[in-house]
Amino acid sequence: MYGIPSWDTIGDMGYALSRLEIGSDCDGDMSINAAVEGQVSNKPLNYLDDEIAQLTRMKSGPSSHLSQVLPGKREVYISPVKMLAGRECNYSGKGRFSAGDCCHILSRYLPVNGPWLVDQMTSRAYVSQFSSDGSLFVAGFQGSHIRIYNVDNGWKVQKNILAKSLRWTITDTSLSPDQHFLVYASMSPIIHIVNVSSAETESLANITEVHEGLDFCAHGDGRDSFGIFSVKFSTDGRELVAGSSDDSIYVYDLETNKLSLRILAHRSDVNTVCFADESGHLVYSGSDDTFCKVWDRRCFISKGKAAGILEGHVEGITFIDSRGDGRYLISNGKDQTIKLWDIRKMSNNATHYNRPRNYDWDYRWMDYPLHAKNLMHPRDRSVATYKGHSVLRTLIRCYFSPESSTGQKYIYTGSHNSCVYIYDLLTGDLVATLKHHKSPVRDCSWHPQYPMLVSSSWDGDVVKWEFPGSGEAPTPPNKKRVRRRHFY
Repeated sequence: MYGIPSWDTIGDMGYALSRLEIGSDCDGDMSINAAVEGQVSNKPLNYLDDEIAQLTRMKSGPSSHLSQVLPGKREVYISPVKMLAGRECNYSGKGRFSAGDCCHILSRYLPVNGPWLVDQMTSRAYVSQFSSDGSLFVAGFQGSHIRIYNVDNGWKVQKNILAKSLRWTITDTSLSPDQHFLVYASMSPIIHIVNVSSAETESLANITEVHEGLDFCAHGDGRDSFGIFSVKFSTDGRELVAGSSDDSIYVYDLETNKLSLRILAHRSDVNTVCFADESGHLVYSGSDDTFCKVWDRRCFISKGKAAGILEGHVEGITFIDSRGDGRYLISNGKDQTIKLWDIRKMSNNATHYNRPRNYDWDYRWMDYPLHAKNLMHPRDRSVATYKGHSVLRTLIRCYFSPESSTGQKYIYTGSHNSCVYIYDLLTGDLVATLKHHKSPVRDCSWHPQYPMLVSSSWDGDVVKWEFPGSGEAPTPPNKKRVRRRHFY
């Protein structure tokens, strides 16, 4: 019979493994921790009592037998040594670590080491995203380039795409579910589609490969003048859903190769669209009119109006990310906040909020007024609000952390002040700040399985952050001065 040490002994043994020793000399504006403002209850975020709190704890927490130290008292963090001993004693009742046990360990080791340089371009990076399985990484730049890297093959460039008929910049890209095709959009009603599974590495538009143009104009004649801010493949890969600068949501049928639907969805630019879950029935949209809207694709044609509206932002919305459960989503807003939403709290209709502005402000070139940061929407339906990062100059994106490795315990976002911010979903604490870039970080992406995060910036750098790190040399100091990060 094996002798198992006492829990007190195991806890002491595991202490060194239960902490991250990170420096705290980042010089950004880190004095503001995430907090809840504008909720009806005005409770601080660490009292978040919505259903999502329990769901997150179930996904990212260890077995109740391991976490209970005294009747009615639970240990917040269980060391890996204690968890290993608990596995030997079969405390989970499964003879192995549960998914929650794994997330509990992995979520403590954040991708904060580095950065390591992936690529360095001479133009601004606007898009950077892992594929759903993490094997590919897509980066789009203002200078007409889109690069697809093979992550499993040492980040080798698998496809170097030179875009066609680009207006201003690559605004968005989307990989098909089978990862054979990529679409890219710009400030144009034409979206192009490229075969990324072909053997050709260099994909020069209509020279080495055909970049087929998909016309999103309602009349099909290319005369309408608008741009596409956001585009997504449907979950079956048969359609594209897009948000545009003419206040509309478009649906394009790839099988018939024609536009199938246009909905005048908002009163201003539709900056972002995404699917609520794998079924593909529900679509979320966010606009400069400050509203998040929920659309049921099964009722698009018959109703032509939103299934519900979410109010709470006092400025325009730059990006939306779904938790993937058809209930919860987060949105980044030009009011310098991220908001967490439950669509069961949506309203059937909403009136435009005429915010009491006594100032002129344009996020494209002005800083957000200090006195405006405390403005609250009188009908705020959000579950929680997170503050600390800055949303200026460009449509900065935010995301839930991966489910398989963190249990979606965190929210992370780029920022105008050149950092990447990671917030704790439940407490609202700013748990990590990654600083390397010299220009706004518009997009960033967390690997779906590994503690790896890639950030891209207007300085042209695409860098990866890891824990514990790949053992490679970090970014050379003569190219970039690497600064340390805050860790709370």
